[in-house]
Amino acid sequence: MKNIYQLKVVLNGVKPPIWRRILVPSDIELGSLHLVLQLVMGWTNSHLHQFISGRTFYGIKDDEFSFGLEVKDENKYTLNKLLESEKETIVYEYDFGDSWEHKIILEKILPYEKDKKLPLCIKGKRACPPEDCGGIWGYQELLNTLSDPENPEYEEMLEWLGGGFDPEAFDIAETNEQLSAYFR
Repeated sequence: MKNIYQLKVVLNGVKPPIWRRILVPSDIELGSLHLVLQLVMGWTNSHLHQFISGRTFYGIKDDEFSFGLEVKDENKYTLNKLLESEKETIVYEYDFGDSWEHKIILEKILPYEKDKKLPLCIKGKRACPPEDCGGIWGYQELLNTLSDPENPEYEEMLEWLGGGFDPEAFDIAETNEQLSAYFR
C-alpha cells in the first residue's frame, strides 16, 4: 500500500544541527530520493553518493567506484523496502571525500493523498555547507574564519565562496519551488 513518508534528514556531526523535514511517497526509488535530498539540503549533485541500510549499500552500480563493496542498484529499490516502520533509520552519504553523512529517520507514515504534491519540504534549519569545503572539520574552520574579519584567510575565503555565506539561511519556499520544478 502506498503511503506518504515524513522523513527527518539530519546532517551528522554538525552543531548547531542542519536538518530538513520532508514528505515523499513511500514507494519513491532511492535514485529519486537522492535527487530530493540534493535539492532540499542544498547540495549540487557534484559527487558520488550512497544509501546505507545495516550492512547493505545502495547507489550507482559502478565497479570502478564501489571500492570492492557490493553496491545494489539504487534504481531497483524503493524507500519502503528499507524503511517499514516509524523511527527506523538509514544513512545517506554524499561526497565520499568530504563524507557528508545524513541520518534519515522515518518519523511518520501518513495516508496517501493523491492530490498532495510530493516531494515537499515542510521544515528545515540552517544552510547546507558549501561544496568541497573539507567535510565537518573544514566546514567548522570555514565558519571560524568567516566569523573573524581580521583572520588573514578571511578575504581569501570570501573569494573562494564567491561572496558571503550565511550559515543560518534556509529558504523553504525556494526549496519547494526547486522540488516542484524538478519533480512536476
